[in-house]
Amino acid sequence: MQFQNLNRKHSHQFDEGNPMGQRKILFATILTGLMMVFEIFGGWLFNSMALLADGWHMSSHMLALGLAYMAYRAARHFAHDQRFSFGTWKTEILAGYSSAILLMLVALLMFYQSFDRLLHPIQIHYNEAIPIAVIGLIVNLVCAWLLHSGGHHHSHDHGHAHHVHDHNNHHQHAHGDHDLNQKAAFLHVVADAVTSVFAIIALCAAKFFGWDFLDALLGIVGAILICKWSYGLLIETGKTLLDAEMDHPVVDEIREVIASIDSKISITDLHVWKVGKGKFSCILALESAEHALNADLIRQALSIHDEIVHISVEINHPAKFNFVSRETV
Repeated sequence: MQFQNLNRKHSHQFDEGNPMGQRKILFATILTGLMMVFEIFGGWLFNSMALLADGWHMSSHMLALGLAYMAYRAARHFAHDQRFSFGTWKTEILAGYSSAILLMLVALLMFYQSFDRLLHPIQIHYNEAIPIAVIGLIVNLVCAWLLHSGGHHHSHDHGHAHHVHDHNNHHQHAHGDHDLNQKAAFLHVVADAVTSVFAIIALCAAKFFGWDFLDALLGIVGAILICKWSYGLLIETGKTLLDAEMDHPVVDEIREVIASIDSKISITDLHVWKVGKGKFSCILALESAEHALNADLIRQALSIHDEIVHISVEINHPAKFNFVSRETV
């Protein structure tokens, strides 16, 4: 048995980060914090459950935005720390996952408070509460615009030497290359904007038509909607954290490339996981009776897919040559 190794010094940072998103989230955090204080005080002063719920909801968003900002800072700070075998990108995903949990907890709290207010209504000062809710909506829309405008960060500059592109015809796919950390922050702001809209509708309906129950009822509807959004984000970020990528299209692309080299090549082991926005690493074990098959050939064939940025290849020739070649490229 013979082993063939490539000892190449290379960077383990596969994702370039999102500096623009980091700055936008910082600004959104400050703006949200100021509005949070304004709405909570106004809701308490004027007895508006919708306004108070919106204010407390906004406090959770400020915390989530702050968490997203700190995740960006941590990822950049430890970007060149060799202890992180595949970079620090998942710090941002972990923040997104935590934000999803926080968002779901807030939705459950909103549901409880709104249901309680439905059973035990109190007088609401509409004239004072409505302007505050409108201002809150404006702030939320500004923050949502900021975060959405840079939510999809595309880049193919890998910043490493894991493979050299020898082909002119490259496949550049957008395989889920959006920033989940920024998406989590965006969903928090959008959820807050929705509750602001519901608060305005409820307050106006109660003031002009006497539908006081609508304040609490729309709080319940908003809580259910936000819970649904947070669940979707929880699944998406959790899937990335648990490396559940074997149903991703890039896996089929790898299989197709290997089959195009030689239909007799057998894939005995394949592991694929995400290491950046739209970037993947794979461990590939092949079995072939053809001695000429080597890791460089596999590397060159897979290099047409720019999203595959780190490849570990093991080639077995057990039947005729009793030879194993292992290379990391």
